Amino acid sequence: MSRAQKSPRVAIGFLTGWAFCSALPSVAQSADDPMVAWQKQYDEAIYPILEEACSECHWGADAQGFDLEKYVESDRLKKGAAVWEEVAKRVRLNEMPPEGSPQLNDQQKALVHRWFDSRPQQDECSQLANEETQSWYRGVVMSRRLTRTEYLNAIDELVGFPVDENLEIPSDGSGGEGFDTAGDALFTSPLHIEQYLAVANQVIGDAMKHGGESSLAVRLLGTVDEDGPGSNASARSALRRFARRAWRRPIESAELDRLMSLVEHAKASGRNMPEATAEAFKAILVSPNFLFVVETESEAGGVQPLTPHQLATRLALFIWSSVPDEALLDAADANELQADDQILAQLRRMLADERSRALGENFGLQWLGLSQFEGEAKPDAKMFPNFDAKLAADMREEAIRTVWNVFRDDRPLMELIDADSIHANETLASYYGLDVAEETWANADPEFGDVWQRLPLSDRRRGGVITLAAVLTRSSYGHRTSPVLRGRWVLEEVLGGRVPPPPPGVPALEEAEANHATTLREQLELHRKDPQCAACHNRMDPIGFGLENFDAIGRWRVEQDGLAIDSSGKLPSGETFSGPEELKQLLLKRSGEFKKHFVKKLFGFALGRSLNKFDRCVVDDSLKALDQNDQRAVVVLETIVTSYPFRHRYFKPAQD
Repeated sequence: MSRAQKSPRVAIGFLTGWAFCSALPSVAQSADDPMVAWQKQYDEAIYPILEEACSECHWGADAQGFDLEKYVESDRLKKGAAVWEEVAKRVRLNEMPPEGSPQLNDQQKALVHRWFDSRPQQDECSQLANEETQSWYRGVVMSRRLTRTEYLNAIDELVGFPVDENLEIPSDGSGGEGFDTAGDALFTSPLHIEQYLAVANQVIGDAMKHGGESSLAVRLLGTVDEDGPGSNASARSALRRFARRAWRRPIESAELDRLMSLVEHAKASGRNMPEATAEAFKAILVSPNFLFVVETESEAGGVQPLTPHQLATRLALFIWSSVPDEALLDAADANELQADDQILAQLRRMLADERSRALGENFGLQWLGLSQFEGEAKPDAKMFPNFDAKLAADMREEAIRTVWNVFRDDRPLMELIDADSIHANETLASYYGLDVAEETWANADPEFGDVWQRLPLSDRRRGGVITLAAVLTRSSYGHRTSPVLRGRWVLEEVLGGRVPPPPPGVPALEEAEANHATTLREQLELHRKDPQCAACHNRMDPIGFGLENFDAIGRWRVEQDGLAIDSSGKLPSGETFSGPEELKQLLLKRSGEFKKHFVKKLFGFALGRSLNKFDRCVVDDSLKALDQNDQRAVVVLETIVTSYPFRHRYFKPAQD
């Protein structure tokens, strides 16, 4: 018995659903509540299609990839918004149903598209998730400590002395939208506390011992009188100024009194006034006011605007991955972070500062999956003897500059997909085989220990993040390339798609290939003959083959083992291409997917939490701003920092 025979509502649903959709130009025209009408349309027209086309593979305990049955009841439509968005995208791209399975006809596809696109919109742009709507949370929004990167940058900003490498602060995991800024992933262990104490002792001790005009701690301690009538006043002034920078806000008299009590205690043990004041400086650096992003709340709780100083801290952590500087704190003191133009003026100033490099080094490397690149990239030393620590560092630096300069130079965001130039030093330019005049390096000023330039390209093999040597190396095995890993990377990190893990019992390609003395492409063709593998590999493999001209450490090649490289591919949509240039052109056609995914990642990084339905308006506003401003990347930052969620926070009411 066929599935249609087991479910007689299927055949009826195709006809009545089509008639229903044709009769209603828009769900909003229904006299009923729009959401009720939308759900009714789903029950009568969409559910039968899904049951017929999807249940074989995505229904119940034996579901492949993910279980759609969890979301198919109409009363669950609201909570499964992200799932339905993915379903609609896969149908649009002809990725589902997979090749070899019965396909939807044009009317069925149109019906699914029209239904999804007609989802009623709610006025959620000026709201945040709260107690009543907490089901939209993907985890609790928490106060958080500074990440390892933010902490080290803040120490450098405040004290000016590097942290001893032997006092390594534990690294952080990722949460939220995949970044270490997520509060629910930033636990604090005893080891953290021990290291914070050790770092405070080390850096303040170095400041006292070595001096140096560039060091803020040194400058402030230099104002403290040795002893005498004015020593208490000078110590109090130095503590107030240092604590203001470290704690990112004005300091109350009671707080200064407690710090001065530490000074008096140290003096009683035989320290002179500068030494005693330095002990209080250490206390400032191990205080929760420094180590944590403190956003105070009222007893009533609820949605509250951030104070100017809290907003200044959010701006600094977002753009610089560090603490506010004097100019930003002065603006907060003067209450000049209220209007949009005031916030945007600070944003432009901060982007022009070299500390905005953090957008490439912190956000960019995490987005690209390259945070641990230098430690994790281990190509086979015999096969790739030229790969060393210096080359790995240069690859990492190129990735940082590719993302950073899109913002700093206000370039079109789509240059992250395809660009007519790259950022390189002399080593990378030679590695890539670029013909660069010698004077290019001689006439440039060194930056970060080397000379880096934006170099024009004569073709589009390179350019953008997809063809970064670091990305190509990271998505390869130690001894060979991997079209699967590279294709998956593009789908997930560039287009925002979801690739589920392989079904249980299916051997990895590395195991399966031992039984087949064939080319890699032929091995993958065999892999895709398994229906359990085809759905995902038909999406991933063609994209990965488009990058096969790059070897396992990102060098260009035209042949392997005497055979010409075949870099052609065919997507489930039927589109064909050959090589990275044509692949990037096809990806540009899917720019909407990339832009939406990128904006969501950047916004999640800025907020330090997972996004929910109340954040969609900011994503949508960012996409509109891009389209209205020649795709300039900075407008995304402008939209985020002036948005309601960035400037407000929900606090749980105080417990009785």
